[in-house]
Parts: sequence; structure tokens; C-alpha cells
Amino acid sequence: MRSTPHKSLTAAACAVAALAAVSLPATSASARPATATACTPGQVVANGGFESGTSPWTQSSTSVITSRAGESAHGGTTFAWLNGVGSTHTDTLSQSVTIPSGCSTATLTYWLHIDTAETTSSTAYDKLTAKIGTTTLATYSNLDKNSGYIQKSVDVSGFAGQTVNLVFTGTEDSSLQTSFVLDDIALNTSGGTTPPGDSTRTPAAPAYTVNLSSNASGTGWTGHESATFTNASATALNEVYLRLWDNYHGTCSAMPIKVSNVTGGTAGDLTVGCTALKIALATPLSQGQSATIGFDLGITVPSGADRFGYDGAFNNIGNALPVLAVRDAAGWHLDPYTNNGESFYSLAADFKVTLDHPTGLLVPATGTSVDTPGSSGRTITTATASKVRDFAWAAGPFSKISGTSSAGPAINIYSVSGISSSDAQSMLATAKSAVDTHAARFGAYPYGELDAVIDNNYWFGGMEYPGFVLDLVSTTALTHEIGHQWWYGIVGDDEYNSPWLDEAFTDYATDLAQNKTGTGCWNSVSWTSTSEKITNSMAYWDAHSSRYSTVIYGYGKCALHDLRRVLGDSVMAKVLKDYATSHWYGVSTTAEFKAAAQAATTTDLTSFWTQHRIEG
Repeated sequence: MRSTPHKSLTAAACAVAALAAVSLPATSASARPATATACTPGQVVANGGFESGTSPWTQSSTSVITSRAGESAHGGTTFAWLNGVGSTHTDTLSQSVTIPSGCSTATLTYWLHIDTAETTSSTAYDKLTAKIGTTTLATYSNLDKNSGYIQKSVDVSGFAGQTVNLVFTGTEDSSLQTSFVLDDIALNTSGGTTPPGDSTRTPAAPAYTVNLSSNASGTGWTGHESATFTNASATALNEVYLRLWDNYHGTCSAMPIKVSNVTGGTAGDLTVGCTALKIALATPLSQGQSATIGFDLGITVPSGADRFGYDGAFNNIGNALPVLAVRDAAGWHLDPYTNNGESFYSLAADFKVTLDHPTGLLVPATGTSVDTPGSSGRTITTATASKVRDFAWAAGPFSKISGTSSAGPAINIYSVSGISSSDAQSMLATAKSAVDTHAARFGAYPYGELDAVIDNNYWFGGMEYPGFVLDLVSTTALTHEIGHQWWYGIVGDDEYNSPWLDEAFTDYATDLAQNKTGTGCWNSVSWTSTSEKITNSMAYWDAHSSRYSTVIYGYGKCALHDLRRVLGDSVMAKVLKDYATSHWYGVSTTAEFKAAAQAATTTDLTSFWTQHRIEG
């Protein structure tokens, strides 16, 4: 669960202003034939990090794209610096881009830093405008000054099929400088009608072996990771991509996740904000062939009570292990990180993770853990997990209580300082009940044990990982996060492009566990635009973050309550349990769920999906 507004990230101090001008094609989108066109996912901005000179950018002066002192890059050494003159001045930066037709998702992202000598807290003297065509995407000013880079994300899917100029324009008034600094600009496209090809998801059957050793506080980990995998596709596998998700929490010049000394392939450049690393395989893999890559790994946990961060002496280490990206008929899924929700899409895998740490630190983790003595004053925790999509752990001087649910799984509650014993016991009781209740509805919990880390400082409410959750002291939130063991964990989905398949289904499961029927909840639905849909991707929700929780969690679960009323309680219960069984350790899609629901009734559900804005 990640239901709060997008959190800003900071980086090294830098400043940038940029403009992108757009020219519309002679034939409007509405005038073009409505035939479906294949969408080949890709990134259409060239030289978005400015590391390859100035081409194909058009700049108002030769000083816009620069590496001069006074500001710094988000990644690499070069950036775009607009304004910062301190007198009446305009700078522009533009590039013509083509957004492929047939793509339902097109997301413009860029990293922006603003510093200013203006002292006002109320007047926007100096401004940066981002435009595409004649459409203004965003406007910033000296009032938006910040201490480092912040990533901005804008949905530009309405321009699919058009060739346009991307424009950033910075203007200053007669005194007091404002610098607008821009770096790592990208425009990623995906979705829609996929090109013909092999729809098999690959690389399949990943198995990860990890050996890491921590520093005294658990904020730093170093060691080695290897990944063995098989090409399940009829199309040869020439490369793989590692997702280094937690590099979002730093900069490309100061990465929290560092991979080096790659074996089994050749590492390429980091892309997607340094969260994707291409590795060209030593030998292309035909269908059914397997390979292993290995690499040294360094993890630096940043400050903050987050899913990846430390809160005092307590470390949360989620999404830190590099995992393999997924390739299917749509190509490689290399979506950007979202702090508003989840971007994570991976296939079920096996993990064996050995963590060498000071004995004073308890280390709850995904999978079943065994502790053995290490060198003087240290303990080795070996965690083994089968058929999980990710691996997460924590490290700190936790208080621990344990129990067993009625159905058998072991439950461990790890509390930070400040959590009362009565609250810990309450969370243990909630976890036992939630595991058993969800298992009765959707299928037996398969992971042996469940660890829950409780901290009252989490700004995000809670977060799910296989066999491991982070949570506040909250019965509803913990029941929700444990529900994710089924909806995202066991029944997987593409969390970036179909977030409703895990969040709405889990919130619906939470309602059922708490005997809430959702009666009348759809009556309060009010859409803000025709483009707002339950099935929108995180690209849309990052651009409309204030509506994310309302639509994905609220409207999503209400739609499932409504579907239950259409199908009947017993039929809906059977649909979900059978659907979970048929997708156990697999991947769910909206189309497959709609088909399963339709197969359970003679009522035509077409108008239901339309009314509830469930597309796909």
C-alpha cells in the first residue's frame, strides 16, 4: 500500500530552467483513421541526459546545455541550465519527438532543481513553463525553489501518433536570479495494442543467491549476488535488465545501489533514472536454455522511515536487491520508479539470502530464516524463499514476539522502540486473524512464516513484500498489507501499468475480512474527467496523485463490491478463489479477470465494465 501523495526526493544542489516547444502535425488526431496500431514500447527523447553533446536539442544560447561550475548534474556531468542571470532574460530548450500511435501510455519525466535569490514567499517573479504543442504541461517559479533535484512526471498519452516539439521555457524579471536546472529527460511509451510477437514472459524461473555483510548499524551492506534464469521465449534472449529500484532514493552520482564486476555478461549504461541496468549476455539464449550472471553489490540505506530507509537504529531494506525485469510481446518492462505507489513487476523466483550482521541486530526477512553464529559478535541469518517476487529485510534492535495462526503459519511481530507491548500483541492477533481469513477465501498461505515490522513513523501507512510487511499500529492497514500476500504476491500483476489489480483487490479483501459489505459505496463516485479510469496506470496517477487513493483503492474496491452484488456472494467468492488458483505464482491481467467474471454469469457484463471504467 502506498496511498499518500508522491514524496519529493532531493539530490546534490543544482538549478535548471528549460522549455520545450511543440508543433502539431497537419492532420489532427481526431481526423486520423481509428484503426488499431501496434505500440512498440520505447523511450523517444534523445540525449535526455545531455551527455552526448547538444544534438538533437535546440537551445536559445550555447550556455544552456553545460557542465560549468555553479550547478551540478543529476546524473553524469552535463545538464541544462536556464536563466540564473539576474536580469530580464529568456532561455528555451526544445526537441522534436515522435510519440508512436497505438500507445495508451506516454509519460514525460524530468528531474528539476530550482534555486533563487528571490526572497518573496508570495510572488512568482521568474517562471519555467513546460509545454507540448500549445498545451502547457506545468509551470514552476521562484516559489518552487528546492534544495535538490525533484523528478516530475506528466501524462502525455493524448499526443500518441503525433510528432511534436518538447519545450521548456525559462523567464526572469529585471532583478534577482532564479536558476532552473533540468536533467535526465525521458518520454516512455507503452500499452495499447502490442506488436505481434511472442507473448511469453521471460526470463523465467529466476533463482537468486545473495551473500551480504553489514556494517555495525545495518545501514551499509556489501557482498555478491548471482541470478540464474531460463529463456522461456521462442525469441532469443540477447540481454537481460536488472532493476536497481532504490537508486530512485539517491542520484546517479551517489547511488544507494551499486553493481560492479559483472560476470556472465557485459554491463551497459544505467537508464530510467539509473534504476535499469542492461547486461548483454555472453552468449544469446535460445528457448529453454539457461544462464547465470553475477555481480558485486553495495547497498547504502538512506535516512528516513521509508520502505527503503532507516529510522534511528532501525533499517528497512525493501526493493534493494536487483531483480530481473520482464520481457514479453510488449518488449522489456522498464517503467520508472513511483513513490506514489508501486512500479514492481517481476516473476516468481527462488531466493537464498545470507546476511552477516552484528548479533545485536535482529533481521526479519522474506522467507524462512535460520540464525547461526558468525565471527565474534556477529550472526549469520540465512533466509530461504520459494516462488516469491521480491525479497526484503530489516535490521535493528527490535522487540520481537511470535505466535502461530490457527491455520499453521508462524507470525513474528518486530517492533521499534516506542511501540507498547499491548500494541504489539494487538498486531500479532490481527496478523493471525488476517492470514487465516484471507487464506480461507483465496487459498492457503504458502510461505511458512510472516514477519511484520511495526513503526509509528511510517508516512506511507504500510508496505507489502512476500512474507514480510511494514506497518503502523493499525488493524485495517495490517489486514490490508497481509492481503497483498495473495494480491500481488501469489497472484502477480504489473503493478505500474495495472495498479488496481493489487490495490483494489486487496482493499476489497480487507473489507471482507472486516465484515464490511461496501453497501452504497459506488453511489459516492464522482469522476473528475473522462480520462479518469480505475484501470489507469501509475503514469496517470503520478500526474494526478491527489486522486490515486480515491480511485484505485476506493472506487476499485467499490466496483468489486458491485460485481459481487451482480454475481451473488457465493459466485463472486468462487470466482476469486478459482481465479487465484489458476494464477497461483502467475500474473493476472485485467482482461483475464474480466473473462473469468463473465464466464461465471449469463448476464452480459459489458455495461458493468463501462459504467465502472474498467478497461482492458
